Amino acid sequence: MNIDSLNFSIESLGECKIHSPIHLSNTSGDYIPNYVYDDQYIHYPLDSKINEAIGPFDRTKLLERAGPREKIFFNPNHVHAGIITCGGLCPGLNDVIRSIVRCLWRRYGVKRISGIKFGFKGLLYDYGFDILPLNPDVVDDCHRTGGSLLGTSRGGGNRVTDIVDGIERLNLHILFVIGGDGSQKGAKEIAEEIERRKLKIAVVGIPKTVDNDLSFIQKSFGFDTAVVKATEAVAAAHMEAHSQINGIGLVKLMGRESGFIATHTAIASHETNFVLIPEVPFDIEGENGFLKHLEKRLLARHHAVIVVAEGAGQDIMESKNATDASGNKRLADIGLHLKEAIERYFKLIDMHINLKYIDPSYQIRSAVAAPIDSIYCERLGNNAVHAAMCGKTKMIVGLVHNKFVHLPIDVVVSQRKYVDPEGSLWRDALDATGQPIVMKNALNFEKKH
Repeated sequence: MNIDSLNFSIESLGECKIHSPIHLSNTSGDYIPNYVYDDQYIHYPLDSKINEAIGPFDRTKLLERAGPREKIFFNPNHVHAGIITCGGLCPGLNDVIRSIVRCLWRRYGVKRISGIKFGFKGLLYDYGFDILPLNPDVVDDCHRTGGSLLGTSRGGGNRVTDIVDGIERLNLHILFVIGGDGSQKGAKEIAEEIERRKLKIAVVGIPKTVDNDLSFIQKSFGFDTAVVKATEAVAAAHMEAHSQINGIGLVKLMGRESGFIATHTAIASHETNFVLIPEVPFDIEGENGFLKHLEKRLLARHHAVIVVAEGAGQDIMESKNATDASGNKRLADIGLHLKEAIERYFKLIDMHINLKYIDPSYQIRSAVAAPIDSIYCERLGNNAVHAAMCGKTKMIVGLVHNKFVHLPIDVVVSQRKYVDPEGSLWRDALDATGQPIVMKNALNFEKKH
């Protein structure tokens, strides 16, 4: 990625002239948390070399720090805020909703907060969904359950004109969009239509993708919980495999284009022998193919555990070239394909196996957030509110280098984040599994990303 071509500037609805109702400090040493100012930034690249000259930087190359400002754009007494959750389920959705509502209500005194039901479709008149009025009492215990208090759906985001009509009908001043890549692209188009209509409405995104594939975002919420739950599934698969004659545990995890969940789970579980991800091509058949290496593993250890990301191996299966409501390509089922290939191979060589196949994807997506994600969701929601009350728009709040920052939506969705097959994360996964570095019969393939 060419960082030099990107612009990290954050757009704003106008000058902040109203004193914030949050009373903090602008000095150090008084034991009172400090305001954040618009001249506080962080630099994205961390890598450097001896004697390398760095800087000076112009505004477009620096990431704006998130947090409460001393002056805000919106008068809290006049604000009507809307919250929407889009796309698939993910652990932590309710935690983020709860955080946004409580920060708006208790810190800023915003008393009109509306939950938009079932994603962008909740803003379309022809669906007829009611608005859910939100306050601290409504959201107080919602973090104790999985899913979304507001419901969610895929699609609808392409009807930009109708969606902005719905926003106008509700007289919203702020729209919080909790969603992933496709949802944030929709949020950007909505914000652009709002701008064309010369409306003063802030659109702020909170990054939600369990695959952790949004560029520049250190991690998206729900990812840590997904790894926890996936590791539990791998433990079950290992127990089944270890208890059988030539037992094989096959676990399919989320990861359409990026194999972060599978890779982290393989490292965390200590029980995974093969991990297959979209970023690293492999062959199933042949002397250096996956099945031959699986056979060697069974001959040596008499059991094996395999973790595969849902987007792995798409190049070796027949694709239907169909898309879902969000515009995502419908994937061929690598889990079932591997299961059938394994059973066929060992029957052909007359070797007894006992295969157990586990797909915990929907159990993971609907899980209650683990404490580490609950902390992250709370802080994401708070920082999203601080940004929105300052009139910042077309932006996403996220964690970069352990700092909460504002990022332009168009930069975040410009490309996906992938596991680097030549990087340290994948190297550590290979160390954890002990699998061959390459499972290809011919080594003349090109790097996928």
